[in-house]
Amino acid sequence: MSQLIVAVADSVFPNLDPTRAVLSKIGGELRLAEKPTPEDILEVARDADALLVTYAKVSAHMIRQMGRCRIIARFGIGVDNVEIAAATNAGIVVTRVPDYCIDEVSDHTLALLLALVRKIPFAHSQIHTGRWEMSSLVPIHRLRGGVLGLVGFGRIPQLVAPKAKAFGLKVVTYDPYVPNEISTAAGVERVDFAELVKTSDYISIHTPLMRETEGLFNADVFGQMKPTAYLINTARGAIVDEAALAQALEAGQLAGAALDVLSQEPPTASPLLGRSNVILTPHMSFYSVESLIELQTKAAEEVVRVLAGGAPRNPVNPEAFKSRPERDTRA
Repeated sequence: MSQLIVAVADSVFPNLDPTRAVLSKIGGELRLAEKPTPEDILEVARDADALLVTYAKVSAHMIRQMGRCRIIARFGIGVDNVEIAAATNAGIVVTRVPDYCIDEVSDHTLALLLALVRKIPFAHSQIHTGRWEMSSLVPIHRLRGGVLGLVGFGRIPQLVAPKAKAFGLKVVTYDPYVPNEISTAAGVERVDFAELVKTSDYISIHTPLMRETEGLFNADVFGQMKPTAYLINTARGAIVDEAALAQALEAGQLAGAALDVLSQEPPTASPLLGRSNVILTPHMSFYSVESLIELQTKAAEEVVRVLAGGAPRNPVNPEAFKSRPERDTRA
């Protein structure tokens, strides 16, 4: 049997050594696309047995040309850059790594919350312009006794909750997909979305990007928030209508926002740029040296499982694996 080929559409890693180490178990050959364009990706993926992808788009047109592919494994949690229906139709299972950076993102969420509420970036910039004064920073309110509303209660917000409670915050959540016993065990009250928006002093977004959540935070929602409330987003940029958010901030409908994700990355003409009550970080909440090693390892392990004839642990479309048609094999 000839060597298995594993293509890599794009990489943000310092190196792919952790991936290579895992693939060595099946003697897999790693081929990295020169650029994350459809043409260059297909150059390495057209005859590959598997595809690993980070941010590159994997379209239906590309998938139809990947005749040998058995698995598309995402280096990440979400899979909105992969055409899932096309992969399913082609019998290609798509996997993700839902648990690789839960410490980092939950830490970053609290870091953004603290920096926003305590106005640390603004105070820092004021000092560097020669202004050592309190008057431009008031008011700042105590965290203890406030309400943190978590939109979504998956792995990451389940770690945010105890960290927030350590600061004396009451935590509530809206998530129609998570069983009641999970939030009950965490000591987190379940509320409907409208109540969360109206009663929370701080709202942190942790829901995946779906048809139901795209533009979820819009002008109507901002109009229901407390004028003293803050918004944090470490999920997906498209969940927040950024133009509406900028208008709401201008109108004083909420006090500030901290976003690690934007609808366009990097932003070029975002109305949120340059605002003293907005903190922006460059989609970095997932990052630590350790999380990237874990991410590569877990994504590559899914490839090894599937190519060795086993079942993946985190398939997005398990039906593709269960009813997979015969793919081309290497003689």
